[in-house]
Amino acid sequence: MQPNPVQPTLVQSADVQPSRLKVISILTLGILSVSFAAIFIRLASRAAPLEGPLFALVIAAGRMGLAALLLLPTTLLGLQRYSLQRRQWLYILGAGFFLALHFLSWISSLEYTSVAASTALVTTNPLWVSLFSWLFLGESPSKQTWIGAGIALAGGALIGLGQEGGLSSNPLLGNALALVGAVAVSAYFLLGRQVQLSGVPITLYSGLVYAVAALFLVPLPLLTGVGYSAPLEAYLWIGLLALVPQVLGHTSFNWAVKYVNPTLVTVLILLEPIGASLAAILLFKEIPGPGVLIGALLLLLGVGVALWQPLGSRKT
Repeated sequence: MQPNPVQPTLVQSADVQPSRLKVISILTLGILSVSFAAIFIRLASRAAPLEGPLFALVIAAGRMGLAALLLLPTTLLGLQRYSLQRRQWLYILGAGFFLALHFLSWISSLEYTSVAASTALVTTNPLWVSLFSWLFLGESPSKQTWIGAGIALAGGALIGLGQEGGLSSNPLLGNALALVGAVAVSAYFLLGRQVQLSGVPITLYSGLVYAVAALFLVPLPLLTGVGYSAPLEAYLWIGLLALVPQVLGHTSFNWAVKYVNPTLVTVLILLEPIGASLAAILLFKEIPGPGVLIGALLLLLGVGVALWQPLGSRKT
């Protein structure tokens, strides 16, 4: 019996531009989903016997490993249908590496600084995405997008500065790790956009990039001697972390960057600190100061300014 022919890699696909309502709905789902990430991470850390940043290795590895397993059936089906070119594989490997670096640095930052400060700094993506798009892809964001991103970044900075309180053991280190996470996730989004514009469907790309990130992260707890011994409660929170912020949240953003200017997508992600900060108030008693409230208003204003243009506009 002759084997089924493998479909060659698709070039730039002639996808129908989705409606504005669909784009907004999927982006809203993504924002709501990722807003729970810092909360699930903090709850998993509190349920673990280890104290300090070492358990961050287990959380990062568990998040990506479980996400890759959840998408494994669609990933295997996609590999049967599509034959990826060498450049596409390189982009996927690069995106997976930066995704792993993002989670390793950002999850570690939550051990040293507050939820609001960490999420505010890690969502400074518009600055880095715009810079990288300009330097490497020749995409110059509009003046309006730059103004909106600048206002939103100012709001994010005020959120971070106003939410230290007495709960941060090493704010300088924690904030620096969060910024490393912001740079890494920006590279991840841009590489993922290039993969999808080359014709790789979101279902295949997401499964592969999560699997690559897991390959980088899963050995780390074993190599460092931390291991994977932890209470069931910790793994329940890690499971929710993989399902909600990762599979629902990140996949939504990965889909959106194919149809929307990536700077606009990352400006929208700046809404994450508001949801995370509100949840932290209720669960961890991290009471924000006046700077957080002012920062939230600036952040919303910046998002509105940046998005005051057709969401469907796309630069390829």
